Amino acid sequence: MNEGFDWLFLTEVSLAGLGSGALLALVALAFVLIYKATRVVNLAVGEMLMIGAYLFLSAVTGWGLSPWVAIPLVLAGGGALGLLIERAVIAPMLGKSAISTFMVTIGLGSVLTGIAEMIWGPDPTQLPDFMGTTPVFLGEAFVSRKIAIGFVVASLSIAAFVVAFRSSRAGVALRATASDQGAAFMCGINVPRVFSAAWVLAGMTAAGAGILVGAVGGVSPVMGSFALSALVVVIVGGLDSVIGALLGGLLIGLVEAWVGAYLGGEYKLPATFTLLMLVLVARPYGLFGTHEIERL
Repeated sequence: MNEGFDWLFLTEVSLAGLGSGALLALVALAFVLIYKATRVVNLAVGEMLMIGAYLFLSAVTGWGLSPWVAIPLVLAGGGALGLLIERAVIAPMLGKSAISTFMVTIGLGSVLTGIAEMIWGPDPTQLPDFMGTTPVFLGEAFVSRKIAIGFVVASLSIAAFVVAFRSSRAGVALRATASDQGAAFMCGINVPRVFSAAWVLAGMTAAGAGILVGAVGGVSPVMGSFALSALVVVIVGGLDSVIGALLGGLLIGLVEAWVGAYLGGEYKLPATFTLLMLVLVARPYGLFGTHEIERL
């Protein structure tokens, strides 16, 4: 054993990686919720996250609300944004090609970024510090308080979704719709309502993630790029797997933290996409994605 190896540093790097991975997983969950129900890959998730962060900023600094009052209002606003997008933009695209819907979500992201710049300006800013700055220690290992809170919130949120999918009537309806929309409709499930519910939940999830990501790294109109890393998480974990979003996020978070700490930040992106390629070669549907059999 190498006695000179700094195990405490490795532990702290790993804890930071798990924290950032949990935030990635929470954003990835917004992708999964929409894809699982509607088979739409929504590239505007990052911009929905960004709008949630700015809504929180306005509620606290502009309207003078307590952060703990603002949070549920922002979650509701995120859900309303998701519903508006689904009704006004996505519903008219039903029956169109997947690539057309995909491109619409890219355009939607640009529109939301432009709206944010018009309302809040292009300059980055910081969210009010509502989490505190007292460091968190696990034994001798230090972890940022914001990262620790983000990890706990993201993990509990994903665990709640897993339980809801497996035990609630809404979860059963969503899984049935994801499996076979025609069969679900024939069984009396209101498929359009399931679509809308998925977008509402995804909007709320993205808004909540926006608050957490903004608290850690600040708020700007381009902060939605964080969701691109989450898209890698979704592909690694499986586009339709909630568990895959969690485990994929933690895996990517750890890999990026280790590579950044020991090799340098410039190697994080190559390492992440190398892992992505290896996973896709071995399991084209992701680690936990549903394997679909196509008959010709």
